[in-house]
Amino acid sequence: MPPPTSVVVHPLVLLSTVDHYNRVAQGTRKRVVGVLLGECSKGVLDITNSFAVPFDEDDRNPAIWYLDHDFLDTMYTMFRKVAAKEKIIGWYSTGPRIKPADLQIHEILRKHCAHPVYVVIDVKPREMGIPTEAYVALQEAKDDGTAALYTFHHVPSEIGAYEAEEIGVEHLLRDIKDTSVSTLAQQVTSRLNAMKGLHSRLSDMQTYLENVLSGRLPMNHQIVAHMQDIFNLLPNLSLESMVKAFSVKTNDMMVMIYISSMIRSVIALHNLINNKIENKDAEVKKGKDKENAEQAKKGQRSKEERRGKERR
Repeated sequence: MPPPTSVVVHPLVLLSTVDHYNRVAQGTRKRVVGVLLGECSKGVLDITNSFAVPFDEDDRNPAIWYLDHDFLDTMYTMFRKVAAKEKIIGWYSTGPRIKPADLQIHEILRKHCAHPVYVVIDVKPREMGIPTEAYVALQEAKDDGTAALYTFHHVPSEIGAYEAEEIGVEHLLRDIKDTSVSTLAQQVTSRLNAMKGLHSRLSDMQTYLENVLSGRLPMNHQIVAHMQDIFNLLPNLSLESMVKAFSVKTNDMMVMIYISSMIRSVIALHNLINNKIENKDAEVKKGKDKENAEQAKKGQRSKEERRGKERR
């Protein structure tokens, strides 16, 4: 079976990895390790499930590490009883980078899979983009004919989900969504995050092209072809029909904003007038109550004076 050409990580794997990290290594500099389950079809590796494995390593000496083999075999036996299609296809760690002992751990997974995949999952991403990096270990022959060691080679990875998983993720996001934030604010935030992601990718393309022009990197015709496809797929904004469509759409939006502003102004003016009327009525009522109180006091005084005269 040839090594995979691309890797698709499903949401359940990301959630399980984050939960594993928060339970074991949150607040520390350690990483966690687990086994990936899934299936391969036509070179595309679908990672649909995972489970954690007890793991520890020495911070001072990277060559000293521990992985519980018995726990791995026991967990895989139980998972195989539930879902026979899901097989061991690799392992994951929270990295965030490859370490010297990773090739040795990779050899252990080779007993269960001919070409295991190693996925580094960043549980605390600082930049926009996919938080996964996938690698496979390949052996390259040297020029002198000696046996070459295995080295990690990058494999394209993406985040994908089945329809049922998408529905579950939507319900999960709906439950954790902040209800104090308006829908408009959420839309603006999502647009802003999308623009940040686009800006980071354009910056990577610019950096790559500058390195190629300066001679620091060799030219990769496949990457350049993909860039050319991106530029060819961009819409031509100078077309008359496109300019007219943008103008009509912009005018419609501006009209709605203008009408909304007028309605808000009318409502605010109406509330101001009502407030003035209520204040005026309150002042008149307060004046009448004061006059009635003074008249009542005068009447009480006159009654007391009459009683005093009668007693005399």
